[in-house]
Amino acid sequence: MTKFRLAAGIAALAAIGLAGVAHAGELDINVAFKGASQRAVWQSVFDDFHKANPDIEVKASYIDEEAYKVQLPQWLSTVAPDVVNWHNGERMKYYARRNLLEDLSGDWSKNGWNDTYASTKEASTFNGKQYAAPTVYYSWGMFYRKDLFQKAGIAAEPKTWDEFLDAAKKLKAAGITPVAVAGRDAWTLAGWFDYLDLRINGNDFHQKLMAGDVPYTDPRVKKVYTTWKQLIDDKTFEDNALSFDLDAAQPFLFQGKAAMMLMGTFISAGFPANIKDQMGYFQFPIIDAKVPTAEDGPIECLNIPAKAKHKAEAHKFLAFVGTPEISARLAEGLGSLPANSKSPEPADPINKIGFQILSTTKGGIAQFYDRDMTKEMADEGMKAMQQFVADPSKLDDLLTQLEATRKRIYHKS
Repeated sequence: MTKFRLAAGIAALAAIGLAGVAHAGELDINVAFKGASQRAVWQSVFDDFHKANPDIEVKASYIDEEAYKVQLPQWLSTVAPDVVNWHNGERMKYYARRNLLEDLSGDWSKNGWNDTYASTKEASTFNGKQYAAPTVYYSWGMFYRKDLFQKAGIAAEPKTWDEFLDAAKKLKAAGITPVAVAGRDAWTLAGWFDYLDLRINGNDFHQKLMAGDVPYTDPRVKKVYTTWKQLIDDKTFEDNALSFDLDAAQPFLFQGKAAMMLMGTFISAGFPANIKDQMGYFQFPIIDAKVPTAEDGPIECLNIPAKAKHKAEAHKFLAFVGTPEISARLAEGLGSLPANSKSPEPADPINKIGFQILSTTKGGIAQFYDRDMTKEMADEGMKAMQQFVADPSKLDDLLTQLEATRKRIYHKS
């Protein structure tokens, strides 16, 4: 009898212990990262979350970004972690469409994100519901050499298309190539397509085109290309633009041979010290004042998989990361801009301008050409852009070709 009671007591104590373990919070997070500095900033956020919530144990798995892209679909459809980091826009919608992500609309209301993340809400939304918590993003715009503008007699940064064309004319007259283009990297041409379409047709139209809902033979699409063709015909870009990738094109700016480049703010850290003070940055000029001004601002985000096991802890973590302070820390550590509009502005002058542009835009934020559409269509579209730059006279044939590709990929009649 005594042995029985002793065994029963041990069993009871074990049960209490097991119950304690079962009720302890746990959070499993998979993180895509590039380099030790990115891993370090994520770990600092996890450590601070645990300090604020000592009852929740954080288990983080760090995966190289390229391997992460391959493994993510399997995680989401089988044994999912509680939180993943990913990309907004079409890449997020791909999984939301398949019911693999948790609806975060309640978090947006509860945490005030409709205000602080207002400019990134559209990119976080699928079928009227939000499935992503934005973390960081980066701006796209026109880099330029202040000294070359001064040399050419350009008094101010161009704000309108006419002012931009006038600046280009003055630069050419001064013997300076107006704009450097890294056409060998097709994605840099996609930046030009995005901005011309956003400024001429607006983000609503742009997203419909990205979704395969607009024919490429539509006159509005052709207008984007004819506006671009005018720049090519006017020798706005360097000769043989398709021969230069980004690494080869940037020296045109550094050496004073070209005055401008349309690019993301991520390149600013690599500017040589001797010209860094001469580099400026401005918003892509307005072409049609009636079109709401939208921007390219590729957004990184956090998502809760639909099959996550610890959803209460996951929602608490997203609220923690969604504060202005944590958003700013992530942005600095990841070399980006905080998606939270209430975060402190970056100290770097270029990033500060980019932050102001993105946090105040009223026309929405696009995710960039190859993030806003399916990969197959994006690849075909960017290949056509290189063919267009090589021979703009074949525009109609290229648009007909793209339309046939759209019908095949999206099964449109």
